[in-house]
This record gives sequence, structure tokens and C-alpha cells, in this order.
Amino acid sequence: MAVTTRVLGRSGIEVSALGMGCWAIGGPWAEGTQPLGWGAVDDDESVRAVRRALDLGITLFDTADTYGAGHGERVLGRALAGRRDDAVIATKWGYTFDEASRQATGEDASPGYLRSAVTASLRRLGTDRIDLYQLHLADLSVPRAQALIGTCEELVAEGLIRAYGWSTDRTDRAAAFGHAAAGATAVQHALSVLRDAPELLAVCEKYDLASVNRGPLGMGLLTGKYSAGSTLPRDDVRGLAPGWLEWFRGGRPAPEWLRRVGAVRAALTADGRTLAQGALGWIWARNGRTIPIPGCRTVAQVEENAAALHRGPLPADQFVEVERQLAAVRTAALRDADRPHWPRPTHPTVHP
Repeated sequence: MAVTTRVLGRSGIEVSALGMGCWAIGGPWAEGTQPLGWGAVDDDESVRAVRRALDLGITLFDTADTYGAGHGERVLGRALAGRRDDAVIATKWGYTFDEASRQATGEDASPGYLRSAVTASLRRLGTDRIDLYQLHLADLSVPRAQALIGTCEELVAEGLIRAYGWSTDRTDRAAAFGHAAAGATAVQHALSVLRDAPELLAVCEKYDLASVNRGPLGMGLLTGKYSAGSTLPRDDVRGLAPGWLEWFRGGRPAPEWLRRVGAVRAALTADGRTLAQGALGWIWARNGRTIPIPGCRTVAQVEENAAALHRGPLPADQFVEVERQLAAVRTAALRDADRPHWPRPTHPTVHP
């Protein structure tokens, strides 16, 4: 059964059940010598991809001010010119950057920076309001995050933002924001058939928050495009993967994650879906609050992902089969040898 829309948590804002992640269309940027983009991109193709997404019923576009050191917001604003009212724009703040050198420079969690950041994002996006404004500092302490709620509420009252949330995989952070912040409406967190997040989904249920899902295709692993012999270029964040990026190591897909893809492939594609469409269908079947935001930078990628909307969630029997196939490899993931990326290093500082 098709699934086409979701409600964005307690904001009441209706969005497409599938969003478009806009990290990649920001183009190259870095923290020192560590690339944080996905390599060179064609801005004209990015614009076509965004507009094609709108044509196919995708209304939620998720970016961040730091993607491409501001360039990603500019490209998205260009693409939505003349169609702003058809779209729901989500962006993020918290990391600092230099636009001229396209370098990440640190972070700033002060209320004053929040105000200056929203003003700069509005200018780059060419809009008078941001629909969902998300704190990007995933590990910020709860007291420091809660100190930003008053300013967020002021921005809502002034009409500069419609709602706000937190991009974090920390359950305690998400719960604290959901409990204390009246205008909070979403948690953006990692979720895919390869990496479930039951505790975060429970927080979203408890506090009536949308679950906005980054990495729903495992940064490309669930597209079927990559094999053990694949090598990513060094100007791609996956080609010189920082410690927090679990899917790739040394410019190659991590073997333990390729094993998971192999285990689940047949069950995800059993009814004729592509692997990516099956992975998106799993997320919708997993929970009614989920809104996956797979990254896209070409029209072809948008079209394949958008086709998943019309197929909808995986049927119950197919979902059960996926879970059965994954049970053994999920157990194996608890072994020390199968989680070389833990504990997460503290540097580089910038996360997607």
C-alpha cells in the first residue's frame, strides 16, 4: 500500500513520507585535510534533481548550513526559487565554517550564534522562513542545549522558523529536548535496515516527535552499487572516512556491513523492488513516524527513490523475513571484532 505523507511530529506540518537529503549537493568542503563532502558535483544537475523531486511528490528537503560551507543552502534556494511554497525546508545550525575557503572551523552553541546562523541561512536559502530548524551538535550537553530553547521559541514567535528539533543519536538528548521544548517537533537520527534505533523511536513515540532518518541507505551500501572491490575517491568523505563514519574504511565498503547487505538483499527485493526501494520500505514498515531522507544528487537517484513512495511499506511477511535474515548478523555485530569504529573518536568534529 502506498505511503505518501507523514505529519512532522507535533508541529502538524504535513510532509512527504520521503525526503531528500542534501548533504551531497553542497559539493566539496573539508576540516583541514579531511574531506567532508561527497566530491565534485554539478550544481545544475543538483537543481534539476530537487525540482524533479518536487514533481514526484517529495516535499521535504534536508540540508545544513555547513554542507559545502554554505554552498548547499545556496543551491537548494536556487532550485526552489518560484516553488518555495511547495517545499518544506529543514536545515541545521551549530557548526562554524568559512565560506571562502570551504573549511569547517569549529562549533558554537551560544544563543547569539543561533540568531546569526538563522539569519545567514535565510539569506542563502532565499526564503523568509525555515520550516524545521535543527541543532546539529549531536553530543552537546543537555543543559547547553536547553539553554537554546528560549531563543528557538523566540524565532518561532517571530515567524523566522516554524518548528525546531535536534539531530542526535543520543537518546537522553532527544528525550530532554522532547520533554522541555514546546516547539520541538523532530529528532533526526540514523536509521536503516542495517542499523535499527528502537530507543530513539520510543522517544519519538513518547513525545510526539517525527523521526527523520539520515543514512537510510547506508551512505550508498543499500543501493547495491558497491562491492568489496569498490574504491571511493579521496575527495569523497567515504574515501577518507573519519572515525564516526562506520560504513566505509580505507576508501572501501566495510566488510561487516557488506555481509549485512548480502544477508538482507533477497528479502528486500522479493516483490520486485530495487534494493534501495526495499530498504526505504523497511523503514516505513518499522514505524509510523519515520521519514527517511536518502541523499540524492542526480535526477536518476531521485526517480528511483521516489518510486518507493508508491510501493509503500514492506508487507508484514516480507518485513518478518528481513528481520529473520538479520538476526544472526545483528548478534555478530556485538562482538568487539565486528565494531572497529567504537568507541567513537572525538575528531574530526563535524558530523553529517
